[in-house]
Amino acid sequence: MTPRSFIRADDVLAERLRPADARYLDLHHGNEELLYGLQLLGVVGPFYSVSPWELEDENGVRRINASGYAATPFGEMPPELTSFMREFLEKNRAMSLPQQSASPWRAALGANLVQLLARELPSHSDSQVFFCSSGTEAIEGALKFAKTWRPKSKHFISFSSAYHGKTYGSLSLTPNPEYQDAFRPLVPGALTSPYGDLGALQSLIRRVGPDSVVAVVVEPIQGEGGVNIPPPGFLRGLGEYCRKHGIVVIADEIQTGLGRTGHWFESAAQGLDADIITLAKPLGGGLVPVGATIVRQAMFKKMLGGLSSKRHSNTFGGGALSMAVGLKSLEYLLDNDYPARSLILGEQGLARLQQLQRRFPRLFEAVRGQGMLFAMQFQPMVGGLPLPGALRELVFEATALLALREIHHAGVIANMSLSSKRVVRLSPALNMPQDTFSEMFDRIERFAQRNHSSLQLLTNTPPALLTQLATFAATKPKKRTPSDG
Repeated sequence: MTPRSFIRADDVLAERLRPADARYLDLHHGNEELLYGLQLLGVVGPFYSVSPWELEDENGVRRINASGYAATPFGEMPPELTSFMREFLEKNRAMSLPQQSASPWRAALGANLVQLLARELPSHSDSQVFFCSSGTEAIEGALKFAKTWRPKSKHFISFSSAYHGKTYGSLSLTPNPEYQDAFRPLVPGALTSPYGDLGALQSLIRRVGPDSVVAVVVEPIQGEGGVNIPPPGFLRGLGEYCRKHGIVVIADEIQTGLGRTGHWFESAAQGLDADIITLAKPLGGGLVPVGATIVRQAMFKKMLGGLSSKRHSNTFGGGALSMAVGLKSLEYLLDNDYPARSLILGEQGLARLQQLQRRFPRLFEAVRGQGMLFAMQFQPMVGGLPLPGALRELVFEATALLALREIHHAGVIANMSLSSKRVVRLSPALNMPQDTFSEMFDRIERFAQRNHSSLQLLTNTPPALLTQLATFAATKPKKRTPSDG
């Protein structure tokens, strides 16, 4: 018997669950602390799609959506994909979860991904693909493929400000104490090298011994770290040095892959021929969870060959619906050449941000961008005061939070970057119309005009809200993650 208080799916679909009730229930039964903080800032929603590029709140206020952490390549509910999903649900006869059988959808998507990668990197022409449900799962699989290839080695190397996920293996390679400390001891053997410093990486490998290193895991551009772009030649040199010593290279393309940065594979564009490439976010078209680990054939067979073929598995990876949407997303990216469009619009957007930085140097310390991935790094609100480490990091975080709030009020929904606390990111849809894209930066300009300096982020915030935020911050862990600046 259905409980009287049971919320029916039809009621949610018909929007009969009031926004206030949704907030209450989500806070009560979900991640209350996160949602409470967002509620204090006035950015909690819920939001409703009015177009793929605009969201509307309960008061009818529309904002341009530049959030989604690069997982919505075509915006919210893109009609090209939603119409295909309806057709799929009506016509598909292939098995939904083909865990122990061949699958036409999985076969097609796997073959297309390998073909697309081999077009950039011919050495991957016979590579194989393992599908999963998320980016962190893709990384976990990559670590296991690498370990079976070099079973006697023990070290994995990642980089400062890296973000690879929050499951145990990926978390061990995400050097952020706020994410890691509560879960120690982590997977042993994880080492960290300064991002973009090839000499430091080589020195680290020489110090521990090349034979002791399983793999180097690298983001070709660090997203969560604040859109950090490595110096020219870093990735190419990394690949050459690791190849010389037989060390596996894993390129984490979960945020940068499939067009976001203006290239199909950012690592390949920078001259890196990685052994393993991980993909996720845009592959699901913003509608379904899909992750993929593309592996050189010999490495793939070393882990999953013969009777060991079930040594790594994923219940929902390769499911027909996720594979179908992934296939259609890839097709849509190709047919419209969105990577090339991303490169062009990215140059326009970065030029707008650079112009704003020149006009408002007391607000923007730096701006960065590659393709449709942008970062605004703000001056600290009280930069002239000497502060102890933990308080300093808290001020940095507050700077970005108040900037996020002001940007929201200016009409743009943006992303946080907790591994780089003074950074707010924009990751708009690759198919965002030109006029909407331009309007987004017009609104960022209006935000800057209201906040000529980072101190105004503080003075433009009501005192009562500042008190509530300070009380909330006091409940957070005292150890803060060192960040930029």
